[in-house]
Amino acid sequence: MSADTRSLRYFFSSQDFSDGLRTTLTVLIPGVLLGWMGELETGLTMSLGALCMNLIDQPGPVVHKRNGMLAGLVLLPLVALLTGLVQPYWWLLGLEIGILSFGLTMFLVYGARAGQVGTAGLLLMILMMERSFTLPQLLHYTSVITIGGLWYMAVSLLTYQILPYRPAQQALGESIRAVANFLRLKAEFYRTGTSLDDDYRRLVAQQVTVSEKQDAVRELLFKTRQTVKESTGTGRRLVLTFVDVVDLYEHITVTYYDYAALRTRFGETGILSVVADMVELLAAELENIGFAIEANHGYRSRINLTTSLEQLKARIDALEDPRQPGHTLVLKKILVNLRNLTQRLQDVLAYFDASAPAPTNRELEFGRFVSHQSFDLDELRDHLTLTSGIFRHAIRMMLASLVGYAVAKLVMPGHHSYWILMTILYMLKPAYSLTKQRNVQRVLGTLVGGVIGGLVLWLVPNRTALVVLFGLFMLVAFSFPRRNYIVTVIFTTPFIIILFNFMGLHYLQVVEERVLDTVTGCLIAFSTSYVLFPSWESDQLQDYMKGVLRANLRYLQTLAEALTGSPIAVVEYKLARKAVYVSSANLAAAFQRMMSEPRGKQHRPSEVHEFVVLNHILSSNVSSITSGMLAGPDQRPALPGALLRPVRQAQQALHRSLRRLDPAEPEAPAIAPDAVARRAEPPATDTHLTEQLDFIQKISSDIGKVTEEVLK
Repeated sequence: MSADTRSLRYFFSSQDFSDGLRTTLTVLIPGVLLGWMGELETGLTMSLGALCMNLIDQPGPVVHKRNGMLAGLVLLPLVALLTGLVQPYWWLLGLEIGILSFGLTMFLVYGARAGQVGTAGLLLMILMMERSFTLPQLLHYTSVITIGGLWYMAVSLLTYQILPYRPAQQALGESIRAVANFLRLKAEFYRTGTSLDDDYRRLVAQQVTVSEKQDAVRELLFKTRQTVKESTGTGRRLVLTFVDVVDLYEHITVTYYDYAALRTRFGETGILSVVADMVELLAAELENIGFAIEANHGYRSRINLTTSLEQLKARIDALEDPRQPGHTLVLKKILVNLRNLTQRLQDVLAYFDASAPAPTNRELEFGRFVSHQSFDLDELRDHLTLTSGIFRHAIRMMLASLVGYAVAKLVMPGHHSYWILMTILYMLKPAYSLTKQRNVQRVLGTLVGGVIGGLVLWLVPNRTALVVLFGLFMLVAFSFPRRNYIVTVIFTTPFIIILFNFMGLHYLQVVEERVLDTVTGCLIAFSTSYVLFPSWESDQLQDYMKGVLRANLRYLQTLAEALTGSPIAVVEYKLARKAVYVSSANLAAAFQRMMSEPRGKQHRPSEVHEFVVLNHILSSNVSSITSGMLAGPDQRPALPGALLRPVRQAQQALHRSLRRLDPAEPEAPAIAPDAVARRAEPPATDTHLTEQLDFIQKISSDIGKVTEEVLK
């Protein structure tokens, strides 16, 4: 199957397409039905209410979706009434734009969904700013907007009642495929023709994607008590499979080797290409499993992984050289890891087994793996300072909106000049890098979409055909905002042009105004982001670096406890592991955003990239030892004190780096050098473990050196 065909299959089984189809039908039906009955204006208003509610209906637990939409049902009528009342007075309307642009943007303090509630309110305000109403008309308009919102909410919640597990299945399937892509990138490390620096860069970027996908699954599963407490059926298998997938991902991340030495030593034998092919085979199997879960159908493996592993073993055995004992030891370790990975794949395949064991009495543990949002007023007050990124963003949004309003009224008083403010609303983001990216996509997408819309209206005179194309354009536009924003823009523009054509406006005039207003709004948004309290990623990098160091220090502590024979709760270990994954992904994402900023605003990108890679190597090695020690049925005995010494030195090195980044960080507690040595020491030590612990100490020391370079 070609890559394009696979991409289409994944798209049509994805949550993006499901949500896009539901949104298209929910927004389209009121306008079409009421328009057919001669009430097109009422139908479009009801569709607008549904569209505003769609902004709030982001993926997540159904209780959060419901609460967000209820908040929208309260906010939208209030915004509609206020805007309708002040609209005749330009100065009052400007005052409303300024206050609401600031206030509703501050909703971001309470999380992304609350931020979307504020965006929905701002969108409704913008769309009403050029419409005049009498009081009865305003009350009717507000009631229809509210009915449209209720209609959307009812359809959304009914869909969940009918298919309660589909969002979780789709999110889990996408998460598994992200892990499969991560594994496929690991295969590149064994291919001698690739650059290891580029391999690490791609791997770290994919780590960000994996973290985002896994967080989405955690939100859906662990914040839905019905799913977590499920004793039979699909909900139980979803929870167990996700736990297995996270463990599988850990196993992939811990398989670290000195790849440069491997290439030098075995590159000419061809064995590394065979290893890479085996890893890709496992990645393809994992990808197929993910798609089967996402598409909600059964799966039976058609790949004989055991045979492939035996063939790889034979190739490794053929390289044995009696004159060089241990020459192929590292290859045998790779083979063992691949066998373990194959076994973990079998664990994931248990999803398709209806007789899988139930996760009894674990719901309280699962709840610790997700964050919980506070809605106290103190949370808002704490952000009313210029040190808060959200507060600075709200000020930028307020001033940019006021500039856009002034331009729309005084410089470009066209019939649809509210598009300027709408563009600012969607284009101005908290970070400069994202604002820049969205502006470029918006302008290019609008230009291409304008051409497509003009050609469609020129070449297709049949109104029925136009209605069909209108629906298709909507479907694509609503299916891609989270997947590929420029596609959304390209297909949004023609369906808006067709809509205004149905309302009697000439399409060339609409295209001209749409392009001009979009470019103007983008210029205002981009200029504001660059000039007013610009948020450069380099200013935030140290915070992300501190988060990574703290997470790795906690991870090292679990290793130290395991080495001393102290009991370690599996949940505590997994929480520490999650903290490492999340903090590393946050730093990697910030690094990627920094690389899209002006070169003069990038701070030591090479050193930051090295910091990211070294911490990835460190956590991989810590996880490799700790997970191995916890995997046994019995608690490991205390190991020799000499083995703990490099771990303590590694902790001290990381703590020094942390104090360099944050002088307010308290000093590390003094460690008695003989505290561990007083324990009874076994007579023999594990040479490989000793080497690995020494390597952990060396990597921690290297992190300290790189931290010094970053701070210069």
